[in-house]
This record gives sequence, C-alpha cells and structure tokens, in this order.
Amino acid sequence: MYFLGFDLGSSSVKACLIHADSGTVAAAAFYPEREMTIAAPKPGFAEQQPEMWWQNACLASKAVIQKAGISPEEVGAIGISYQMHGLVVVDKDMNVLRPSIIWCDSRAVEVGNKAMEALGEEYVLPHLLNSPGNFTASKLGWVKENEPDVYAKVYKFMLPGDYLAARMTGDIVTTPSGLSEGIFWDFVNDRPADFLFDYFGFNHEIMPEVLPTFSEQGKVTASAAEALGLRAGIPVTYRAGDQPNNAFSLNVLEPGEVAATAGTSGVVYGVSDQVKFDPKSRVNTFLHVNPISKASRYGVLLCVNGTGSLNGWLRNSLFQGNVSYPEMNALASQAPVGADGLFCLPFGNGAERMLENQDPGSTFKGLQFSRHGLNHYTRAAQEGIVFALYYGMEIMETVGVSLKNIRAGEANMFLSPVFRETFANVSGATVELYNTDGAQGAARAAGFGLGYYKNRSEAFVGLSALSTIEPDNALTEATKEAYGNWKAALESSL
Repeated sequence: MYFLGFDLGSSSVKACLIHADSGTVAAAAFYPEREMTIAAPKPGFAEQQPEMWWQNACLASKAVIQKAGISPEEVGAIGISYQMHGLVVVDKDMNVLRPSIIWCDSRAVEVGNKAMEALGEEYVLPHLLNSPGNFTASKLGWVKENEPDVYAKVYKFMLPGDYLAARMTGDIVTTPSGLSEGIFWDFVNDRPADFLFDYFGFNHEIMPEVLPTFSEQGKVTASAAEALGLRAGIPVTYRAGDQPNNAFSLNVLEPGEVAATAGTSGVVYGVSDQVKFDPKSRVNTFLHVNPISKASRYGVLLCVNGTGSLNGWLRNSLFQGNVSYPEMNALASQAPVGADGLFCLPFGNGAERMLENQDPGSTFKGLQFSRHGLNHYTRAAQEGIVFALYYGMEIMETVGVSLKNIRAGEANMFLSPVFRETFANVSGATVELYNTDGAQGAARAAGFGLGYYKNRSEAFVGLSALSTIEPDNALTEATKEAYGNWKAALESSL
C-alpha cells in the first residue's frame, strides 16, 4: 500500500507517494514547472485562482502515479498540506465566487485592527491568542464590507486545503487546526469563535463542518478520481496548513522541538504545551497537529513573507534568469560574512506580522560602487533573510520557545551553504537537514489518519538527517556583528 500526499503551495502543487511500510518515497512530482501566477490587482493584494490549484493537483497526481509505476488501486489514503491563511468562498453549487485572497495579501489589516480595537485586547488575546490582524477571518470581513454582492452568495468559506479536499470528495469540511490558523478558534472555550462571527456579522451557517485533523474527511468521487488518475473511494484522512504540516513532516511534535522552512516565505515553528501569546501578535500561536499526544499542543509561528520570493526576484530581475539557483549559492559564498557592509532588508512581499503589520518594502543598504558586485548582492540577500528570521526568533523566545535545535528539509533556501551556515552562526542553534518535504509529510500523516500507523517509530521510518550544521566559532562573532548592524538599520527604518 502507498499513501499520497499533496502540498498546495503558492508556487506549485506537489504530490508524493510513500510506501506505507518502508516509508520510502516511490515518486514525487510538481506542477507547474514555472511558478503559479499570483495576481496583484492593487498594491498589497495577492490572489490566486483555486481552479489553477485543482488543475495542477490533477497533473501532479497523474504524474506521480505514472512515475511510481503503481496501480491507483494501491493508494490507501490521501493527505493534504496547503498554504495557510487563504480564503476561498463558494456558492451552493461549489462555484468559486472570487479569486482566493491568499496568505501574503495585506488588504485586511485595517479590518482586523478595527476588530481588535472594538472587542478589546484583554478579551481577544486570551481567546484567539492572536489579533484578527490580516488572517482569514479578517479577509472574509473585507469581502463582506467591500464586495457585498459576492458575500451575499457565500454558502461556505474555506481555507485552500479545504477547497482542494472538497474538489476531491464533494464534502466541504475543515479542522480545528485550520480554523485556528484563520483566527476562527476560541481557545478558552475550545470551539469556533462565535463572538468573532457575531462581531463581523457572519452567518454561522457559512462555516464548514469541523472534523479532526487526523480522520476520514470524505472519499474521492468518481469524477474527481478520473481527473486525478486515481480510483474512486480513496479516503482523505488528513489536512493541515503548510507550517504545522512541515513540522509534522520533520517529526516535530513535542515541546522544545522546532521546525524551519524557507520557500516562498520563511517560517520558524516551535511546539509548546503552554497557551502563550505575543501581546503584539508579531509571532502567532495556533493549534498544532499531533496524532500522538492526547494533551494539547500549540505551534508558535514566525513568518517572513519575502524569502524565496526575494531570491527569485534576484534571479529573474538582477540576473535576468541567466543564472541558476545553485550558481547563485556559489556566488554568495564568494563574498565574506557581512557582504562587505552591504545588507538587505527582505520585506518586499506585503505587510509583515513580525513588524506589527507594517510594510516597509525591501531595501539594499550600504552599496559602494567600488566594492560591491553581484556576489555581495546575493550574499546580502541570503543573510538578510536569515537575519529577518532571527529577529523574529528573538521574539519567539519571549513566549517560551527554545531554539537550541532546529530541523528543516534539505530544500529551497536551505540548499545554500551560506544560508544554513548563517542560520546556525547567528542563532547559536544546531541545524539538522532532513530528507523530507511537505508532500511527503502529508503522505505520512494520511497513514496516521487512516489508523495504519500507531506511533512515531512506525510513521517516521525512512526519515533521516542528511546533514548537521553546528555554529562555527570562527564565524560567529562576525555574523552576530553583521546581524547587529542589520537590526539597527531595520529598527531605524520603522
């Protein structure tokens, strides 16, 4: 038997098949080969068409079955990981009413701020653990306020993964973890946040049915099976936002364990057993996904919007697409720590929660024509991303997250020696890189949701550390000095 995982990102949809017993990857595929389009009809807006997600999921599914050379009858369950905080609204016939407002869209900041002010911080933070800020609930509030004709047709709202699952099964459902990431979950009463629905004037009927994260959440319909190249009746047994799922894929399930990722956005995600929150909502606490422990687990999430997107901008604009990412990584290593005084503030992808929803844009500072070349630009960008993440990690430590050991998949920005070494040297943490990704994690989680796996040792067989990066004492001082200069420049610009 095999388990099939999907990872719906903002760049592509990836599919992965793992062998149920050995935990080895049978095949993986992603579509499209070039990044999916993100539309920005106005400054600060970011939208994608859910139909595009579905079409790429179908292509990835067919490709992975063909690559593995297996029969669709051998697929036992499906798991779904997805880009967090997005909004999809549909009518009674499940027609999408408008493009999805995705995670990096900042139009709803003021909507969330008004909700926080009206309801009061002293009430909101203990109940939601976050400001409504720019999350899914506020995005739905924006639609209600600015597109009343659209809102009047809304039958259900969904997160991106809910929509992908609904296209597979015909069932519109969600999870407590999903609702918590959308800021729809009341942590005091352990249920959906009725008071927030009432504040925004949402009809409670537009919320999907809530099912456990690890459970049967519908079965693939005949029409969906044909489109996906699968068999009808395969159960969807797991779904989670990409960052809780990334932590799961790295076997980060218990307090003190930390996961990181650096794709389009950069995230550090620490697990806690304490209901704590940052009073300024610069880092965010959600329900974690943990099929092992009966006790509640919480994920404290730090997000920097512009990580891989900054690297992609450099490649496509500065290098005009003529240099590969491995070549850029090699180029970065040719510049010294601190890039000879050139540094980058990487905030060019919308409002940053870490900066209290400010949107300062991205800036290169300290440029000297006689000293700096493309190698300095490339290193400054990679160091700037790491420094931005560490700036948020300092905040995470104030809410009780330990950062001594950090796990990441050997992918995306972590493929760069400069990036991962800077990460270890500025944080003082050991960085462990694993042979996994979000789609593989979703596939393993599908086995848990099916009840096939009973414990961690069964589910994570085949998962292994590929490399370990320890802080380099010879470079730590210079790296921390560069970070101090970067931090001073950031704070002077806010």
